[in-house]
Amino acid sequence: MPQLSLRERRRATATREIVEAAEHQIAEVGPAALSLRAVARALGMTVQALYHYFPNRDALLTALLTKAYDDLADALEAAVDAAGDDPDLPRLVIAAEGYRSWATSHPERFQLLYGTPLRGYEAPADGPTTQATRRMSTLFERVLFGGFTRAQLAAADTPPLSAPLRAHLAGLPPSGLGELPPPAIALFMSAWGRMHGLVVLEVFGHTSFLGDHQAEIFRVSMRDLLDDIHRRIPAA
Repeated sequence: MPQLSLRERRRATATREIVEAAEHQIAEVGPAALSLRAVARALGMTVQALYHYFPNRDALLTALLTKAYDDLADALEAAVDAAGDDPDLPRLVIAAEGYRSWATSHPERFQLLYGTPLRGYEAPADGPTTQATRRMSTLFERVLFGGFTRAQLAAADTPPLSAPLRAHLAGLPPSGLGELPPPAIALFMSAWGRMHGLVVLEVFGHTSFLGDHQAEIFRVSMRDLLDDIHRRIPAA
């Protein structure tokens, strides 16, 4: 890899500092209140100078979203790698707990990813945020369906899917969930909804009545989820 010039290194440093300052602001006031002027002021620079690195709010939001998705995926991979091969703790459960841990440790950044859509923001089509989400879905796909063949996944026992839905799922791009047969995509989305729903409830304080038992409830639910999904996939 060619060495970066001094100008390129300075630009990379300034870009990183702007993103970090924006993350601090989101942690303090929430994603909806993100202000380029306030970010610039925190760094001792003018907003016009900030525009040299991020021409508008959407560009900064795209960088923040991409970094949040990548940091979340890094946390999941680290959790799975650190767990080793414990037969009593499925890798899907480990990944799900890594997801929950990151979300509860970074509630504002999780809200940026999965909270109320930011008014006026539209992610670039097939841009860096799309690539980052695909990375995470690929990891979950691996720990959910690892060891099963495509033929097994295609024969999974799911409620009947309508012809239009099957056609839509079959037409998804090959990069991402489009590599799975339609029944497996349906199972994946069901599993994702159950896992993500529990995390959202906890992050937004709706399961606080469980106190210190939220982690145990989550693990039990993830084990049940995995058993349910795998029961629907026929043996080889």
